[in-house]
Amino acid sequence: MTLPADRIALGLLDAHLEGLWDGADLPPLPEGFDDHAVGEAGELVRWALDRLKGIPRQPVDDFVREVGGLLEEFRLRVCPWNAAAVRLLGDPYVFVATGPRSHENWTHDVLAVLHRSVRDPRGWIRLDPDRTDTARHSVPAYPFDPPAAPQLAQCLYPLEGEAAVAALAVMTEEWTGEPAPVRTRPDRRTVLADARTLLDRYGPDGRYWTNATAAASDPAPDFLAAGLKGTGSHRFLTGEYVNGLDLYEDLGVIAVNRDEVGVFWSIGAY
Repeated sequence: MTLPADRIALGLLDAHLEGLWDGADLPPLPEGFDDHAVGEAGELVRWALDRLKGIPRQPVDDFVREVGGLLEEFRLRVCPWNAAAVRLLGDPYVFVATGPRSHENWTHDVLAVLHRSVRDPRGWIRLDPDRTDTARHSVPAYPFDPPAAPQLAQCLYPLEGEAAVAALAVMTEEWTGEPAPVRTRPDRRTVLADARTLLDRYGPDGRYWTNATAAASDPAPDFLAAGLKGTGSHRFLTGEYVNGLDLYEDLGVIAVNRDEVGVFWSIGAY
C-alpha cells in the first residue's frame, strides 16, 4: 500500500524531531521538504519547521528539552487519536504502540512491536518511556520479556470491545495507592470516550486480547469494578532488576485488524 505524500512528510518530520530529541546530530531537513504536504498537513509541517528553526542549538540540554516539547505539541496536532492517547495514558507508566500486520499469525507482529523493530504505519504517536533506556542493552524488549510467538497466544484471552475499552480506561490508574479509581471519577465518561477513540482506530472488524486472567472464563470482565490493582494477569515483564527498578505487575490489551496490531500495556514498578 502506497502512503499519501502528506503522511510520509508528517512521518519523516516526526522521526527527525525524535532523533533530535534523542540527542542525534542530524542535518537540517532539505529545502522544499514542506512542499510534500498540502492543506492542513502542510500548515502543520511549516509551523513545526518554523518553530524548530527558532530553537537555539546551544546549550545542547536546553535544545533537546525544547525539541521534546515541540515534538509533543506536533504529535498532539497531527490527529485526534494522538491527543486522546496523551490525555488518557500520557502520565502513568504505560506502553502504547502500533505496528503493521505482516503475518497470518499476528503474535509475530506483537513481538515486533514489543521489540521496537517496527514503526507506526500511520506515523502516529507511541508512548514508550523506555525507548532509550540503557536497560535495553541487556534486555532488548525492556520492560518486556514476552514469550515466543508459539507460547504468546496461550497467555492471552479474547475480549469483547467494551471490555477492551474498560481495560484501557483503568490503565489511567496507579498500581499502588490509587486515590481515585476510574469508577469513582466525575470524568469517567470522558476517560471511557478517549479509550474508545483509541480502539476505534482498529475499526469494526478489530479483535481484542488481554493477558488478564479474569478474561479466561469471561470475554467481558468488569475491569472498572475491579480496578487496575484488582486485575490479575499473565506476566509479560522481565524479571531482571535493572537500573534500580523492580517490575511487578502488568495489564495488557492487544488490538488486531487486517492491517495493524496495537499494543497497550500498563506496568507496575517501584
